[in-house]
Amino acid sequence: MKIDIIGAGPAGLHFASLMKRLDPRHDITIHERGPRNATWGFGVVFSDQALDFLRIDDKELFEYLRPHMESWSDLTINHNGTSVPIAGNGYAAIGRLEMLSLLYRHVESLGVTIRFDTEITVLSQLAGADLILAANGAASWVREENRGKFGTTTDLRPNKFMWCGSTKPFDTLSLSFHDSDTGVFCAHHYRYTPSMSTFLIEVTDATWKRTGFDRMSNDEAMRYCEKIFAQELDEHPIVSNNSYWRNFPVIWNERWHFDNVVLMGDALRPAHFSIGSGTRMAMLDAVALCNAFKETGDDVPAALERFHELRMPTMKKIWDAANRSMRWYEEMDALVPAKNAIEFAYDYMTRTGRISHEKVRQLDPGLAAAYEKLHPEVLTQ
Repeated sequence: MKIDIIGAGPAGLHFASLMKRLDPRHDITIHERGPRNATWGFGVVFSDQALDFLRIDDKELFEYLRPHMESWSDLTINHNGTSVPIAGNGYAAIGRLEMLSLLYRHVESLGVTIRFDTEITVLSQLAGADLILAANGAASWVREENRGKFGTTTDLRPNKFMWCGSTKPFDTLSLSFHDSDTGVFCAHHYRYTPSMSTFLIEVTDATWKRTGFDRMSNDEAMRYCEKIFAQELDEHPIVSNNSYWRNFPVIWNERWHFDNVVLMGDALRPAHFSIGSGTRMAMLDAVALCNAFKETGDDVPAALERFHELRMPTMKKIWDAANRSMRWYEEMDALVPAKNAIEFAYDYMTRTGRISHEKVRQLDPGLAAAYEKLHPEVLTQ
């Protein structure tokens, strides 16, 4: 088959790798509008569960990437200066550019062509392709220009976030919440190299306006947040890589393909960053589509239908959990001042409805016991 992929992100790269190994005769070209050595963002984080999926689905790629990752075995919730470590939550992270560079070399070694600095603006540029994969991110023009065909809906959520970095190498994946005169400030932060961390700042729209961020430059906003998170940053700066305030788009597509064009990764459905599953979901999309072709051969229409059947059930569970998590953050102006550190950490752990009290006890008996002491009624529920 002749396969053209728009976008050299994890979804497109992983699919190219899987399909080329499935049948080396596939003619696969990835078209990437950016240069080879540049990317936006900082680190990419995987839970241990996500890495287990990668190891099972693609052991070769798992063993290729794993030595380049930073790892830790717990999670930390910082609530107004009080830290609550939570056991049973292993994670690993890698710089986004490092991961992409490793994937570039991996797929090129298999015979896949990547054309950097090449922007596809109309599908007719790819005439002759048997399959066109739109893996060009949450702002995908392929999806936006064909919203009717995909049945696309978009819900722009109210919280504001800015994806930044810091030179402070944090010990664990951490969530820091600080109450202030203007509202609650949240930071999601974790190291992805021994000397760099992702530092994502999130506030409600009301806090953003009360603080005056609508009247500040992005650099002024980062300097302001350095003061809010001074305890966590320990005099390290917050740094930018095209960092600016954004609203998260909840995107849903009733149909995932039309003709020979199919969506994947963030173009199909961004997953809220608060559950750290965006890259995992993109790569699992690739696995499911490849498995669909294993079942159907080179029958593209049948494979695209089978992709939807294979992927929808598990994808929907994660997507729903991500949306519940997202809405929990939208209530943080009320939640943070209303709870003490133990209550808040427990509420965080159970926010998506997927973790019961019994599961909290399995993951971290100390946190469960501390919460039971405050709320003995949980034992009878």
